[in-house]
Amino acid sequence: MVQGGDSRVLTFDVGGSHISAALCSGVDLRLGPVASAHYGDITTSDGFVGLLYDLAAKAARGDPLGISATLAVPGPFDFDAGISLMRHKLVYLYGVDLREALAARLEADPCEIRFLNDADAFLLGEVGAGAAKGFARAVGLTLGTGIGSAFAVDGRLVTTGAGVPKDGEIWNVPYENRTVEDFASTRAIAGNYSRRTGKTISVAEIAEAATHDSDAQEAFAEFGHHLGLIIGTLLADFRADVVVLGGGISGSAGLFLPMTRAQIPNHAMQIRVSDLKDRAPLVGCAVATFAALRDPKSTH
Repeated sequence: MVQGGDSRVLTFDVGGSHISAALCSGVDLRLGPVASAHYGDITTSDGFVGLLYDLAAKAARGDPLGISATLAVPGPFDFDAGISLMRHKLVYLYGVDLREALAARLEADPCEIRFLNDADAFLLGEVGAGAAKGFARAVGLTLGTGIGSAFAVDGRLVTTGAGVPKDGEIWNVPYENRTVEDFASTRAIAGNYSRRTGKTISVAEIAEAATHDSDAQEAFAEFGHHLGLIIGTLLADFRADVVVLGGGISGSAGLFLPMTRAQIPNHAMQIRVSDLKDRAPLVGCAVATFAALRDPKSTH
């Protein structure tokens, strides 16, 4: 059950290399201490569930049994069934009923273990307590090795409607004879820099070099140019009041955001960088949990 007089829920964010967990209050969406660990050494589903339990115990500062939990996870994933469909990573979870396995460890009712797409969790966190709070129509874009996307109207996620791409996913939308992800990801920035210099280095290294390297500056400027065109054209019909940027690349927003904003004709649309940073998915999991408790028919 949701725990305590202040209605707390365990929230998890399963990232590309680590998992974070925290208790979040339903009163003010405030997170407790965040516990985090890398999962690279884990090779079995039992080991993965064991790590979730250990992080839950640290986040709860004691006994986490009986507390409901919501997990932000990447796709492909059957969020309703709680079963991973990923083959490119976390392969030991493929086909595993993660809901039943985690419920058993937490001694919780399986119906109180929920799953949420990580980009959706990011946006819900920003809508609930971050850069998108107070805006009626919001888009969240997570910029990293790929581009994640989510759309919300009046605080609820939407996957259909004017301006919303199929399933709310923009990564594979055609753009410049390729796809959006080819121009709005780490490989785009690294590719931009490599074409200019013949060097292959990480985006973090390119960002560091941008203090003195004009090629690094131009690589980020080109990225910002395309991101602005993508937002200003492909997302125009959604009529967002705010677009919130998250993910690793957003940490270098100063290198590309001016160019992004310059490409957007609708100046009523605000482009903001995440307030909550890597805590946004944890808060978003809580937002989704308490929304579901208020409206059992809600899927978010």
